[in-house]
Amino acid sequence: MLRSSDSSKYSPEHLLTIGAVAERTGMAVSAIRFYEEQGLVEAIRAKSGHRRFRRSTIRRLSFIRVCQTLGYTLGEIRDQLDHLPEGRTPTEADWSAMAEGFRGEIDERIQGLEALRDRLEGCIGCGCLSLELCAILNTEDVAVNLGSGPRWLLGDTPEI
Repeated sequence: MLRSSDSSKYSPEHLLTIGAVAERTGMAVSAIRFYEEQGLVEAIRAKSGHRRFRRSTIRRLSFIRVCQTLGYTLGEIRDQLDHLPEGRTPTEADWSAMAEGFRGEIDERIQGLEALRDRLEGCIGCGCLSLELCAILNTEDVAVNLGSGPRWLLGDTPEI
């Protein structure tokens, strides 16, 4: 966090109050404070001790919100935000570079969700033997030899 002496580098008209940031992002003030405590955004302290934020914080907070909606952890989000410049609005090139980091992960998630969707009505290889179909796809619970959990959903295939 920058100290109040650092705030002189930024003119007041370029800094936003926490309330203004909350209004612009649709987030609660407490959430913004939490993200600051987690090191995801940075506040500049005014001489009065009040938090002030750069305008680029709005984009960072919006990014955090979208990533959380997609199921990313704060650690994963932090790793991505570390690639963005602090103190200036990210450029299109900055965002593109960061998007590459997520692209492969998102593609994997999509494939996993499609596999789940396609297998919901059949046996998922969990070893429960509660469906009549399990006797066909998981005869004598052979999936247990592959490990615990829903083996077919995890990518294993039944040997037929």
